[in-house]
Amino acid sequence: QVQLVESGGGLVQPGGSLRLSCAASGSLFSINTMGWYRQAPGNQRELVATISRGGWTNYAESVKGRFTISRVNAKNTVYLQMNSLKPEDTAIYYCNAAVVVDPFTSNEYDYWGQGTQVTVSS
Repeated sequence: QVQLVESGGGLVQPGGSLRLSCAASGSLFSINTMGWYRQAPGNQRELVATISRGGWTNYAESVKGRFTISRVNAKNTVYLQMNSLKPEDTAIYYCNAAVVVDPFTSNEYDYWGQGTQVTVSS
C-alpha cells in the first residue's frame, strides 16, 4: 500500500504565499509523474501542475508565473510553492502520484492524498 500525505495548507491573505508538501511512502518502487490538483466548492477537480520524474513541468494557465512545482526523487516528495495568491485559488489541494510498485511489470497506479485546504481571504 502507498500513502500520500500532504501538508502546508492554511489561511493566507491575497498576495501572500504558501508552500505545500506531499510525501509518498509505503510499498513503492518508483514514482513517475507527480502533481497537484484542486477542487473548489461546486467545481470539478482541476489540474494545477504536474512534474515528471525528469523534471518536466506543466501548469494550468491560471497559475503560470505564480506557482512553482518541484520534487525530490530521493525523498518521494513533491512541493508546490504558491505566490501572489488570489481568492480564486481557494480550494482543497490534492497531491497525485503515478506509482510503480513492481519493477518487473512497470505498471503505474494512481494514488491520491487526502487533500489540504487552502483559503485565500482578507
